[in-house]
Amino acid sequence: MNKNSAINYCPLCNNNSDIFFQHKKRLYHQCKQCYGVFVDKDLIPNGQTEKSRYIQHINDIEDKRYQKFVLPITTAILRDFTQNDKGLDFGAGTGPVISKVLEDNHYSIEKYDPYFYNFPDLLKSKYDFIACCEVIEHFNHPKKEFLLLKDLLKKNGRLYIMTSIYDESINFKTWNYKDDDTHVFIYHKKTLQWIKEELGFAYMKIEGRLITIS
Repeated sequence: MNKNSAINYCPLCNNNSDIFFQHKKRLYHQCKQCYGVFVDKDLIPNGQTEKSRYIQHINDIEDKRYQKFVLPITTAILRDFTQNDKGLDFGAGTGPVISKVLEDNHYSIEKYDPYFYNFPDLLKSKYDFIACCEVIEHFNHPKKEFLLLKDLLKKNGRLYIMTSIYDESINFKTWNYKDDDTHVFIYHKKTLQWIKEELGFAYMKIEGRLITIS
């Protein structure tokens, strides 16, 4: 079968997809149901490639510009929770700047990352808040990962996400967010609505690149 005619099922909702865009060697599909845009399953980078790419990121937690970048999440957490609450920086990466900012404010937050803070016991606890900055676009199995995040939240806990959301006003061809080889699943507002409704979250608010879920 021709590769371009092969069916790629959506890794989030398992529905059929249409071919969406060809960029150099990267082929993108869009789900017919949840509108998620995802890389062809045969082009997903392996773990070693992913880790090598992340190491290239220059993430200095003391850099004020980097701290400003994560300000939507840190501001929301400092507003919504107290120093007595317990948090998790999920996908903390090589430069856990969110943890740095919150710890400077005397907040309690654990760091988890499958490559750089691989402490699986942290995934056995429950948290009042979870920060997930520039992470969900790397999910190879987004349904599984979102169900995990839901399970990690306490009853009235909140999940704070930052990612770039695709919509039809964006010129996908020139959109640099797609050009990172580790960005394998890109979300549409309809994708996020599907996650809220089908995975059983009670609340979702989208404010630009900040998504708050509980």
